[in-house]
Amino acid sequence: MSESSPRLARSAGLFGLATMTSRLLGLVRDQVLAFYFGAGDAMDAFRVAFRVPNLLRDLFAEGAMSAAFVPTFTKALARGGRPRAWELASSVMSALVLITSVLVVCAMLFAEPLVRLYAADFAQVPGKLSLTVELTRIMAPFLTLVALAAVAMGMLNTLGHFFVPALSPAMFNIATIVMALTLVPFAPLLGLQPIVIIAVSTLVGGLAQLAVQWPPLRNEGFTYRPRLDFRDEGLRQVLLLMGPGTIGMAATQMNVLVNTILATGEGTGAVSWLDFAFRVMYLPIGLFGVSIAAASTPTLSRLAHAHDHAGMRSTVASAIGLMLALNVPATFGLIVLAEPIVALIYQYGRFTASDTAATAAALQFYAIGLVGYSVVRIVSPVFYALDRSRVPVATSAASVLVNVVLNLVLVRAMGYRGLALGTSVTAVLNAVLQFWLLRQHLGGIDGTRIANTFARILLAASVMAVVAWGADRAVPQLVADTTPIARLLGVALTIGAALGALAISSHVLRIQEFDEARRLVLRRFRRKRP
Repeated sequence: MSESSPRLARSAGLFGLATMTSRLLGLVRDQVLAFYFGAGDAMDAFRVAFRVPNLLRDLFAEGAMSAAFVPTFTKALARGGRPRAWELASSVMSALVLITSVLVVCAMLFAEPLVRLYAADFAQVPGKLSLTVELTRIMAPFLTLVALAAVAMGMLNTLGHFFVPALSPAMFNIATIVMALTLVPFAPLLGLQPIVIIAVSTLVGGLAQLAVQWPPLRNEGFTYRPRLDFRDEGLRQVLLLMGPGTIGMAATQMNVLVNTILATGEGTGAVSWLDFAFRVMYLPIGLFGVSIAAASTPTLSRLAHAHDHAGMRSTVASAIGLMLALNVPATFGLIVLAEPIVALIYQYGRFTASDTAATAAALQFYAIGLVGYSVVRIVSPVFYALDRSRVPVATSAASVLVNVVLNLVLVRAMGYRGLALGTSVTAVLNAVLQFWLLRQHLGGIDGTRIANTFARILLAASVMAVVAWGADRAVPQLVADTTPIARLLGVALTIGAALGALAISSHVLRIQEFDEARRLVLRRFRRKRP
């Protein structure tokens, strides 16, 4: 393993800890929503209404915004010091306020035709389409808040702060959880539909997501000053990269949007089942794929600026190796244990056993694409650092077309489950193509090392999956109760057995990525001892 691997793992670990907190709170948020609304018409309406701002949130916060801004901000910091970097950040923020405000106004004015475009079948259920339109208008300003939060996140990551930016999305989840628990039961007294309170909570959460990142920025010396100069070379570079970059990083979310259009014709519940399943699958992407990408992007930007392709190859190989060690076992685990995991997380209140079975089926097919999603998260920013933004643009645009064709075919044969499968196959194809093209641009990418690591991880994960499958069938004999505590105990015993098998297999196979993770944990433990 390269010398940069421990540093990358430490940064990714810190980012991952905060991201894990945020993602777990996201699951709690979904648990609360499932409890109050199940997978009914109100939840379908909310999911579809939030699709557009959520699409742009993922593009800004974890996609094109970061990929375009971080390398440019890094160059400004290196060439002109902090004063120049602060100028650039203020200009980018001002430009985003202007651009997103126009988008917000358009979304509010054209909410109805927009919703009819991708959820026309909602009109068949009385009141469902009008509710979706109302929720879309309420949540539109979320775009501006999340765009500014993304700039703050990019600045802090470049300056070496990973914990607070990764934790900031937790504020969004906390706002929804608190407002749901405290206000939803009293919605009739307030003269509101309960789901409207959830829509308002997204705005509160977006504001909190920005606010929590401001103190560390102030401590670094940043003060926002309204400034909009389109002659600024750095601002032009960010905007030019963001234009094609938004397309280039949009494959995953555009595919989900296509799924939404097709899912609205699959009856009540289909949109919610797919969303609940995607959220569970996205947990390891957020913990490992996005965390490792966020930790490696500033390093890759510096190496690209120094024209150090050897260092870039080593860093990319380390990042992908770490990701594979974590996400390949996660893929196997989600496929084998989909139903008990979904039941443990969601099956309360209005979320029924049939909802669990339907969501678990979607989760199994989504999990197939988990590694593909994560590879794209790591590889795409490298092209931006190399000023080759057209590459992910072209591959992702092609993948969207592939996804549309696959989903149109598979939805007829498999229903809503075909949408999950089509999305996963597309993600894998996009990842393979981008990885191959990056190899051409870097003159190699330590392919032998990555292939060797992948083969050993695949073998260890296969052993883990067999143990998980056996434990899942044995545990119900020991824990026959179906209470939440019994479910938790059953899933914990099963996952514990699976992780034990994975640890033993990885030790026997000498998988260095697992060894590095173990050493990091032990070092942290020793530091905390008195």
